[in-house]
Amino acid sequence: MSRQTIRRRDFLRTAARAAAAAVAAPGLLGRALAAPKPARPLNFVFILVDDLGWTDVACYGSRFYETPNVDRLAKMGMRFTNGYAACTVCSPTRVSVLTGKYPARVHLTDWIAGHKRPNAKLKVPDWTMYMKKEEVTLAEALKAAGYATGFVGKWHLGPGAEYWPKAQGFDVNVGGYSRGSPPSYFAPYRIPTMEEGPKGEYLTDRHADDCEKFLEANRDRPFLLYLSTYAVHTPLQAKGELVAKYKAKAAAQPGYPQNNAVYGGMVDSMDQCVGRVLRKLEQLGLLENTAVFFTGDNGGLIRSTSNKPLRAGKGSSYEGGVREPFLVYWPGVTRPGSLCHEPVISVDFYPTILQMAGVQGDASHNRGVDGVSLVPLLKGGKTLGREAIYWHYPHYHPGGATPYGAVRAGDWKLIEFYEDMHVELYHLAKDIGEAHDLAARMPDKARELRGKLHAWRKAVDAQMPTPNPNYDPQNNAQGNAGRKKAGRKKADP
Repeated sequence: MSRQTIRRRDFLRTAARAAAAAVAAPGLLGRALAAPKPARPLNFVFILVDDLGWTDVACYGSRFYETPNVDRLAKMGMRFTNGYAACTVCSPTRVSVLTGKYPARVHLTDWIAGHKRPNAKLKVPDWTMYMKKEEVTLAEALKAAGYATGFVGKWHLGPGAEYWPKAQGFDVNVGGYSRGSPPSYFAPYRIPTMEEGPKGEYLTDRHADDCEKFLEANRDRPFLLYLSTYAVHTPLQAKGELVAKYKAKAAAQPGYPQNNAVYGGMVDSMDQCVGRVLRKLEQLGLLENTAVFFTGDNGGLIRSTSNKPLRAGKGSSYEGGVREPFLVYWPGVTRPGSLCHEPVISVDFYPTILQMAGVQGDASHNRGVDGVSLVPLLKGGKTLGREAIYWHYPHYHPGGATPYGAVRAGDWKLIEFYEDMHVELYHLAKDIGEAHDLAARMPDKARELRGKLHAWRKAVDAQMPTPNPNYDPQNNAQGNAGRKKAGRKKADP
């Protein structure tokens, strides 16, 4: 047994004993009754939508998808215009949310179990295909402080039950297991961690049912509800009436880049699910004591949607692969309808929620946390004073990515492609579509950012790909052509 595992168990055991002692110790109960009643701890609802593109909701610019409930959440709280996922694919971003650590630090750097490229130029590292149990997850940190913890939807962070939500701090798990996409969005679902619904029931509607049940059951105690929708990931399946609705919208907007009626129906159902959660919180009198977070795990899949004006999409090094809707509602703190332009990233959720909850968490785990609390921004501040945010993807993906690293510092973004170590440099404030590579014109800036990226990789012990002895350019299905295919002119439908 590792020291880290023992330390994690000691943290949870000690926290549980402390909570019990606070109630049961002689003399303490009487003093507690005599003391002023403390304010009820803040509740948390965290909503993570699979494969949601930056412009897949109306409050981020879509004129095709209808998302009145997500838009309402944006009006209630703060909308971040430069919010990012920690990776261009799902599993690494998910581990970043639950641990506050960059995927590179925990060596979980691809979706589980990744794409195989036996003849590619580079050999991917021996990465970790599960979230290590010694990590003290967000759920574990809050559970130790007396929170009820519920998980609904997609997990995709380990191959067996020993790595699923109930082994990682969640009291309730409905739907989370090893797979990253559902066998079907219509019952029978064939998902082993949830009861089957009646034939034809829609999975995203079922998520709403299960969230409502969790909220009802835990209305009288502090809670973390983590809603991780399987939508809008493939297979593309939507309810018939919604498909018809979006077919009519597509016909009425010829030439508009977002035009997939089935995907539109899936986005619509996702939004309805969000609305049901917000309404249940209202009905239970909990909305004014519940912080709500909303984001996605990677960019939109470009055969399903368009991420314009961003370049490319899921599985790409460009903005379309990592920039996300990013909303936070903190009742009584965030100014309704406010905007924040500071670059933020999914590793930031962990320290933010712990600070909002007034929970310290595990000190040894916290020393490895890469995220920065967003509380100063949520209270109206303009900057975090952070130098840069980073990405590391030492893998290949059909979405266009060859192994790469990237850094964003202020308005500047540099991408380093590991196959030949060339770099591309973009000024995102002036060139959000990454159409004009400035690396050759601004070598000093490129050198500065490359230096930051290399120093960060060393600091987090990032695993690098190595030359592949089986490299065969004739049989390599991706390579440079794959990256070019994901470029600006060919990326979006």
